[in-house]
Amino acid sequence: MSKKVRPTALEIARQWLAGHGLTGVEPTPMLAARLAVRRRARLGAAILPAVFLVATALVYVSALPLQPAGDGFGPQLVVLTTLVAGLVLGLSLLNRWVRRVDRQAGSDLPRRATHSVRPGWRTVLGVPRAAFLAATYAGGAVLTVASLIGRVGAARYAAVILLIGLCGVAVGTAVQLRHVLTHPVVADDEGSLKADLLMRVEDAREVAVPTVVWSLPVVSVFDAGLDAWNTAWLVFIVLSVVALMLITVGEGRRALAAQRGSTAR
Repeated sequence: MSKKVRPTALEIARQWLAGHGLTGVEPTPMLAARLAVRRRARLGAAILPAVFLVATALVYVSALPLQPAGDGFGPQLVVLTTLVAGLVLGLSLLNRWVRRVDRQAGSDLPRRATHSVRPGWRTVLGVPRAAFLAATYAGGAVLTVASLIGRVGAARYAAVILLIGLCGVAVGTAVQLRHVLTHPVVADDEGSLKADLLMRVEDAREVAVPTVVWSLPVVSVFDAGLDAWNTAWLVFIVLSVVALMLITVGEGRRALAAQRGSTAR
């Protein structure tokens, strides 16, 4: 690479390799640059949804108190739709930034190493996480639509806000996962090929945590009090958090067992 990499970045890369059982792989400037841009992109990907949630809450309260008929919040929905578009655009720009750095990092490689079979979503994300992510968004959509149907007048406003926000977050998640699954491999040997796959797995798991789905009801429908639909939302959130914990623990145990098996051999 043309740009110099700080020793601190190389040390972080060495620690990352050691933490993933790749102590025999040499930390290179290419790996250090790729890890650095991912750390910054993840920070941006955490800030964007936080800003989106705050803005959604402001949009929601800006129309209060609502008229009993529930009319008059058209401008708020336009603003929220704009916020959704901004969220998706921001996440897309972060993905493009990561892809550009990866392309620059691999531009000076003397040769390119590739997988004999390109890792698919089962390898990168895993069936349990993919099923969990799909179930979380599907469950959230069902609860939101049911709440929208079951409420009348002004009480439907919060459900509409939640539905638009949920659709926007789902699109943003799909955009991020598509980037993780399709961006080119950047590697020149077996060690960097393993590191590339591990980075891809980490990126996918980071995207697959539905934090915003759990947070959106707090800034919308929960304002209506603890009715039947909001109680269902609370139960749904708790169960999905527990499910994610079990999946994460299971993955950790399998990874530890695989690492011990490779060490024994």
